[in-house]
Amino acid sequence: MAVGIFDSGLGGLTVLDAVAEALPDVAFVYYGDNAHTPYGVRDAEDIFNLTCKGVERLWAEGCDLVILACNTASAAALKRMQETWVPKDKRVLGVFVPMIEALTERQWGDNSPPREVEVKHVALFATPATVASRAFQRELAFRAIGVDVEAQPCGGVVDAIEEGDEILAEALVRSHVEALLRRMPKPEAAILGCTHYPLMEPAFQAALGPEVKVYSQAKLVAASLKDYLDRHPDFLGSGTVSKFLTTGNPVRVSNKATQFLRRKISFEAA
Repeated sequence: MAVGIFDSGLGGLTVLDAVAEALPDVAFVYYGDNAHTPYGVRDAEDIFNLTCKGVERLWAEGCDLVILACNTASAAALKRMQETWVPKDKRVLGVFVPMIEALTERQWGDNSPPREVEVKHVALFATPATVASRAFQRELAFRAIGVDVEAQPCGGVVDAIEEGDEILAEALVRSHVEALLRRMPKPEAAILGCTHYPLMEPAFQAALGPEVKVYSQAKLVAASLKDYLDRHPDFLGSGTVSKFLTTGNPVRVSNKATQFLRRKISFEAA
């Protein structure tokens, strides 16, 4: 048994690194659906079917607990999966809630009524499908009132990252930030609502300016997962070796992953 980490491609590796650091004794199985990335331009039904297929593959590896380290999958598929598809002995969790609870300064698991929070103007950078789902705004409304969210669909950024073109990715980030700032000139906080985007966090911060607090998901998800496993130790499992699976070309994906994380990552065919 291990804990599964699902992503549409390479972005979830930012989450894997953080959770592996927070939980060094836990084995993880990472599944990257690189053959079908990016998810952010797909429709909800397609995202649901691809996500279910990937989660089933992780279940076959003994991962009774799976983290959707893909915001698009969390936004477009997770609610339906939890309500209609996930068996009682399995758990599939997303990455939105830890981010929102940090933004609203609520403790993990705090289910009290929504209340006023200090931050009033929030910029959300995400894939087109995540923006279209309005899942972030829906989850935020459960926890906070009076918060203005301006969402910017960041077309092309995931593709550039997956292709290893950092120069293009940085140029696209600057362009998307400029587009959002024309609509919301003074955001107080910015959410990087895609697990690929932490790889470009310095570019987002530079374009937004030092006065904007940038929230990135990896460490927040790691802290939440550690808390969850403390409360549900039966999902820890007994595995000791982590592995990496991809629907894409394992050699090519391994090379790109190694380039981004600057350490050797070896994928095998899913």
